[in-house]
Amino acid sequence: MVQGERKVTDYKFATVPAGADRIEAAAGKFSIPDHPIIPFIEGDGTGPDIWRASVRVFDAAVREAYGSKRKIAWMEILAGEKAFKATGEWMPAESLEAVREFKIAIKGPLTTPVGGGIRSLNVALRQELDLYACIRPVRYFKGVGAPMKHPEKVNITIFRENVEDVYSGIEFRAGTPEAEKLRAFIKTEFNKNIREGSAIGIKPMSPFGSKRLVKMAIEYAIKHNKKSVTLMHKGNIMKFTEGGFRDWGYEIARDEFKNLVIAEADLNQAGGGARADGVIIKDRIADSMFQQLLLRPEDYDVIATPNLNGDYVSDAAAAQVGGLGIAPGGNVGDAAAVFEATHGTAPKYAGLDKINPGSVILSGVMMLEHMGWNEAGALIVKGVENAIAAGTVTYDLARQMPGSKEVSTTGFGDAVIAGMRS
Repeated sequence: MVQGERKVTDYKFATVPAGADRIEAAAGKFSIPDHPIIPFIEGDGTGPDIWRASVRVFDAAVREAYGSKRKIAWMEILAGEKAFKATGEWMPAESLEAVREFKIAIKGPLTTPVGGGIRSLNVALRQELDLYACIRPVRYFKGVGAPMKHPEKVNITIFRENVEDVYSGIEFRAGTPEAEKLRAFIKTEFNKNIREGSAIGIKPMSPFGSKRLVKMAIEYAIKHNKKSVTLMHKGNIMKFTEGGFRDWGYEIARDEFKNLVIAEADLNQAGGGARADGVIIKDRIADSMFQQLLLRPEDYDVIATPNLNGDYVSDAAAAQVGGLGIAPGGNVGDAAAVFEATHGTAPKYAGLDKINPGSVILSGVMMLEHMGWNEAGALIVKGVENAIAAGTVTYDLARQMPGSKEVSTTGFGDAVIAGMRS
């Protein structure tokens, strides 16, 4: 039992660190002790290589920022291939329970087969724990090779709704009795034709889910002095789902942030001389948004969008500044948060100490900021900036940076730690 004399889960495959404390959460507010227990999942493929480098960076930053006053007690929990080998399950129930109990966790990439097999473990985590906001900040690090003429103009944070839309998992395989039964029901009850033999997926989107996502995005914009929040949608075609997302986003802005935001349409109506007094709320059609990020990225600070759109646009934006190797992500709800690598497992590089750990390292920055340990997070950002500026990078960045020095996963972690102190 950890401090506080509260009954904890009896873990079979994990060990609760002694002498450390739980993080508590209520109504979206997290209370962080000086010695918190934080579960971690190494990840599949290159995950163990990445984690070994990343955890050294996290511990060094906390030690550099706070001395002996603060320290993270890491608790390994199992998911993915390592879990399956040890337990026969891809996502043991106790791993989900550990995140529920200890509130904040971090993970490497996990494997999910395409087209069949197990359900996406990432989706399972998000839905089971109601981590309804996938937050992905995208920024440029000076010196990284990028396809844009001015990648430094890209500095956006994407809030992707995480549990609804076509990722909700309600779909039926082509030719199955379930798909045919649903097709017949839709034809009989609503006179809508679906071609015989089709696979069918359902796209649920609710006012509740959409509004809480947009609310979090607006709160973030206000807190971080961002100029605008853009609702990205395909409401011109999917009028009641994506169009609903747009309308519900404007509603929550109007109802809960009345004196803190202004709609772009109202600003335009006021004339060219008008100045925004608050965060500007605007919306863009999804396909136009991709074009806007290429042509006018400096006009966009925060994007709030449904699940599928967010998946696409976050990866596309990351490519504009050098790729997913330095793209962090976090899945945040009101009672828990899981920070994660945004890239895949890259199994062909597993065990080679070669892959870029930047995504997990920068996801750790998001985690530390979520904990209010901003000083440690800032040190890591400084370390990453200095490592890249010195040209000390892993192969994926080195091939885009003439004159750079290619280093291993471990070597990049060492460079970040050294960069914190320079």
